[in-house]
Amino acid sequence: MRDIASCLGEYAIKVSDSACSAPANQACRPSGLVPSIQDSVACLYKTKLSTQKQLLITVTWCKNPTGQGLSINIGDDPSSSSSALKVNTNSRFFRKTKGNRTFESCNSKIEALWDLSNAKYESGPEPTNGFYVVVVVDSEVGLFLGDMSEDVVAKKLKTGIPLAQFSLVCRREHFTGNTLYSTKAQFCDTGMAHDILIRCSGEDEGLKYPVLSVCIDKKKVIRVKRLQWNFRGNQTIFVDGLLVDMMWDVHDWFFNPASGYAVFMFRTRSGLDSRLWLEEKLVQKEQEKVEFSLLIYACKNP
Repeated sequence: MRDIASCLGEYAIKVSDSACSAPANQACRPSGLVPSIQDSVACLYKTKLSTQKQLLITVTWCKNPTGQGLSINIGDDPSSSSSALKVNTNSRFFRKTKGNRTFESCNSKIEALWDLSNAKYESGPEPTNGFYVVVVVDSEVGLFLGDMSEDVVAKKLKTGIPLAQFSLVCRREHFTGNTLYSTKAQFCDTGMAHDILIRCSGEDEGLKYPVLSVCIDKKKVIRVKRLQWNFRGNQTIFVDGLLVDMMWDVHDWFFNPASGYAVFMFRTRSGLDSRLWLEEKLVQKEQEKVEFSLLIYACKNP
């Protein structure tokens, strides 16, 4: 599959407002399809220490028929085993839902603490409450996640450990199943979490040609007709006062069915005069302002 951004033109932008792009009664109405299964979620965080050193921390949650797992990677190479912590929560063979581990990566001393023993899950691999994950970098709290993490961080801070700045810059989600994908996203630190529904309708629903629909908070914001010809493209919407580019690439659904993967991306940007994200990196370490990206990799079963 070609890079999704390489097929998008700088001027191929259509701006719409999620609050007025569709009438209130024209909400997304999915058929009896069951939403696809979320197999894994990878969250990329940018941490800035008091020494001005910056690190990338990737937290990955995964789920398969044999169990669930958690991994933490430090640095810009998530495949590097030397900078990874992997926890298997499979209760049948090996279960380690609580603990801590110390290792070195990117010339820093890393301490990871986690407690998933009382974690609650919905349909995906990422816990919703009853857990914590804390990453300490060079004696600074570089990242903390979960509703139980504040108590752990408070204890650390009482011992004089400073709290570093961190922000979520990218979230990658993998789905398998049919052509209905449901997730949530928070596009800025001060914004609310929005429900996102991506749906591809086809001949089985009485349509002559496939149609791609994207809904945010049950309001239809994007509708792409004749999807087999418009298999790559982009539009821009407003969410929480931010410009959000939505890009799609469903080429392989039609022309490489053996793979069956499609890619959908939401990315915030600073203004109308800024360029779309073409070949730049997800995170520029020199850039103070952190933008957010949500990537959805969707596998359509035959």
